[in-house]
Amino acid sequence: MLEGDMTAGGNLSENLARYRKARDMSQHELAEAAGVGIDTVARIEQGVRQTTRPATLNKLAAALGVSVERLLGQAGPVPPAQIDIATLRQAITAGDDIPGLEDFAESREVVDLDELAKAAHRAWRAYVDGRHGELSHMLPVVLADARRLVRSTTGDEKARAHRALSTAYRLGAGMAGRAGFDDLAWTSAEHALDAARRSDAPELETAISLRYLAWTLVRQGRFEDAERVAVTAAERVQPAMLDRDPARAGVFGNLLFNAASAALSAGSPSRAADLLAEAQAAALRSRGDTATEAAIFGPRVATLQRIDQTARAGDPEKALRLAATIPTARGEVPAFWEAGHRLRLAAVSLELRRYSEVLHYLIEAKELAPDWVRYQPLGMATMRNIVDRAPRRRGAEFAQLAAHFGIVDPTE
Repeated sequence: MLEGDMTAGGNLSENLARYRKARDMSQHELAEAAGVGIDTVARIEQGVRQTTRPATLNKLAAALGVSVERLLGQAGPVPPAQIDIATLRQAITAGDDIPGLEDFAESREVVDLDELAKAAHRAWRAYVDGRHGELSHMLPVVLADARRLVRSTTGDEKARAHRALSTAYRLGAGMAGRAGFDDLAWTSAEHALDAARRSDAPELETAISLRYLAWTLVRQGRFEDAERVAVTAAERVQPAMLDRDPARAGVFGNLLFNAASAALSAGSPSRAADLLAEAQAAALRSRGDTATEAAIFGPRVATLQRIDQTARAGDPEKALRLAATIPTARGEVPAFWEAGHRLRLAAVSLELRRYSEVLHYLIEAKELAPDWVRYQPLGMATMRNIVDRAPRRRGAEFAQLAAHFGIVDPTE
């Protein structure tokens, strides 16, 4: 591996040439080892291609023995505020509807549905894992490939392509929202909704896209609108009592999460609690915790959400009591959900002046999702408070934790 031998930096074109030469490989040899065309390698190194398909990027990184992040020149995690918003904006707003706005194009070839589905899943995984730099590089070409496939297909294939396109637009909404560009997030969520209605699963895909729309409304401070959109969408996909479909239950539950968050932000904690109780009942009927492009949901996830809402409603003691009742995960709960839960417990422990517990939860959060927690405002604020209140020196681990949460520059 070259990971420890070369300092990350530069852009993709520079790094591809640098790592290739360090491996003593010609462009032809790298193309052969990665299973891509030699023109692909040449065009990337020349800087002709500014975006790269996820599959191509992974093949090149594997052939060179480096991570995708290193190949992109990212020595560490990229905070949402530093993503390439100009490229993301162009990717979200491009299309054939407006003459003169050319779409992104790695090449003029049309990818098949299986490759597009895999690319959309890789993009979603990067979003869930907080790999913002990688996602901001791959998402524009996923959007372009999906739009191109939609234009060139008919019937069932076109409908399936619309589903992938809807997923990509939802990720665009999430990325724009994380970066603080709420109007762009709204635009992308609207595009996702339009694609969802044309997909091969219009009812469920529409509900998923409406969840992202509701989320953008919350970010815009339109809490009543957000709750109404989320509740209306949830009613349309509500599973029957004996319905064990995890996708439908997950979408239903996630919509209620959004509605509850909006209600709480609007100053209605009792209504938020009722919405969460309904979501938790659906979770208990599900087979376990799942994490898919459709939803992250299940008994443990619902309980984590209830604890978060209880803490936000101003009852830290009840939140800690509920934490003792969390069911063991039966399935997948993403690390960032678990880490976010620890950050919330750290914050409520701080309110109750349980300082040793604060540090315990912050350390657990860091171990669960180190890159993701680094830029979470709740974790940063909690760490800053515990540093201000520290009556004495707390040792090297405390100092490392403060550096990780950005209280001090780790290089200082």
